[in-house]
Amino acid sequence: MSREQWMRYKVDMDKGVLVSNFEKRGWVRTQEDDWNIFWTNVWTVKMLFSPESPMRLSDTQVVNHFPNHHELTRKDCIVKNVKRYKKDNEKNRNIYSADGETVVDFIPLTYSLPSDYALFVEEYKKTNSLWIVKPANRAQGKGIFIVTKLGQITKWAKQKWLQGEGSISKEQFIISKYIEDPLLIGGKKFDLRLYVLVTSYRPLRAYLHGEGFARFCTVAYNTDVGDLDNLFVHLTNVAVQKQGDEYNEKHGGKWKVSNLKWYLESSLGRERCDKLFNDINFVITHSLKACQTVITNDRHCFELYGYDLLIDSSLRPWLIEVNASPSLSFTTPNDRMLKTQVLSDTIDIIIPPNMPDGERLYKDHRTWPVSDLSLGGFQILVDEAAEAPTTDRKPQ
Repeated sequence: MSREQWMRYKVDMDKGVLVSNFEKRGWVRTQEDDWNIFWTNVWTVKMLFSPESPMRLSDTQVVNHFPNHHELTRKDCIVKNVKRYKKDNEKNRNIYSADGETVVDFIPLTYSLPSDYALFVEEYKKTNSLWIVKPANRAQGKGIFIVTKLGQITKWAKQKWLQGEGSISKEQFIISKYIEDPLLIGGKKFDLRLYVLVTSYRPLRAYLHGEGFARFCTVAYNTDVGDLDNLFVHLTNVAVQKQGDEYNEKHGGKWKVSNLKWYLESSLGRERCDKLFNDINFVITHSLKACQTVITNDRHCFELYGYDLLIDSSLRPWLIEVNASPSLSFTTPNDRMLKTQVLSDTIDIIIPPNMPDGERLYKDHRTWPVSDLSLGGFQILVDEAAEAPTTDRKPQ
């Protein structure tokens, strides 16, 4: 029997782009605990690493989430960790961009609700800004709305956290300043979904894939009061946009990042476009560094994150959120090919040669010299395992 036939994979989601990648390698699917790679959801990983779990992973098993990934992927936790990171490094010039702005300036001003409600009210009274409310631990645009008046959020808060006879909802939310001046293309708002692979947090080893996509709204952008509750104007999530009458099933409201770069270079110039993407790399790198001391760096884990970033009209990138389980569903043939390639490149990086019988185990392979790895469409973003890391350099 060949080595490929000895490799066993387990999944708890039947996503075609995922399963097809495993099947093309001749790997065998299992429903038992004898897997070598387990691609699972965040809830299963939580149970897998629970102290009450009877299972202990072997050196020939890898899983696609770090135990407490939420320190990066929960909206309230990433804000907390980036603020702490800034405070701990405020005298270190490496956390500043070329424009002198601190890393925390790349996340919109944000408060946690209900704990920071009083602080939010104090800040709200100082400005005449729009704010956006989001559940701390939900995705696909669920539960999001824009706030225009303080009375609106006050009424909502009373209904949300005081239910019945004094019972209190446990669901956490964040409220952030809304980016009112996004960069528009064709008059429409868009954001970026980029793929970042992390194999180790200490030392930090992260890769950025060269392809991702821009997700467009289907209705022209405006901040008219009458359109603030129009999700097709303000939320780029595909789960939202595909419900609209203007949704185009042929292209799915998406551009590949390579196409976006071409458009920006042709309309804004190569220098400005390069600076934008250097700044995006800077934001991603320091968001990871902000969490690296609190993430449990288990030797069996890797994670493929979906980074969502918004670009404003001054070409300033804003980190909106980080997804622990970026969607593997596809809406168009191009979408399927892109996600298939990202997953294939991910597997090529994380699986050691001749696994599970080879001499190199994943605990060593995950920080193995990059020159010995097949990166595919990925490029190294930060490599603290290297002898001379360069990722702390400010974008030029």
